[in-house]
Amino acid sequence: MRVITPPRFGDARGFFAETYSHAKFAAQGILLDFVQDNHSLSAQIGTVRGLHFQAPPHAQAKLVRCGRGVLFDVAVDIRRGSPTYGKWFGCELSFENGRQLLIPAGFAHGFVTRAPDTEIIYKCSDLYAPQTEGALRWDDPDIGIDWAMGDLDPILSPKDAAAPVFDGFASPFADEGGAS
Repeated sequence: MRVITPPRFGDARGFFAETYSHAKFAAQGILLDFVQDNHSLSAQIGTVRGLHFQAPPHAQAKLVRCGRGVLFDVAVDIRRGSPTYGKWFGCELSFENGRQLLIPAGFAHGFVTRAPDTEIIYKCSDLYAPQTEGALRWDDPDIGIDWAMGDLDPILSPKDAAAPVFDGFASPFADEGGAS
């Protein structure tokens, strides 16, 4: 897991930021080839999407950023044998802070919106393969994510509302000494 904040070069017109450079990422030891970009809009505050993953052979690493609004982005380690198995990491991503979260394959991903009309934009290291999709319950007490939603009622898809809990989860991932 890595939080990346690309520099912004601004003037009276606005700013420019290079959000991904294969050469610059490789120089930092991040050796990923991204093959797909995704962009979604969540209209209402409190929209929860996730926790999603794709299983091998179509596992995905993701480079996530917020194009507009504010979101709390979360990744959960689902690599059997990992010292951080079942643990989560969260980071606020916003248009203003320009942060990105690099999520390795073997992590479930989700987010909650904290502003209306929030856009999330992310690169994926493998193509969408619906036959390998998986999900975990976003509010599972065994994972214990602090979504900091206060009194907000979550807005969920039927699929996310019915996602299975972590207890008894047979993860398709094993820790191979990779990034965490």
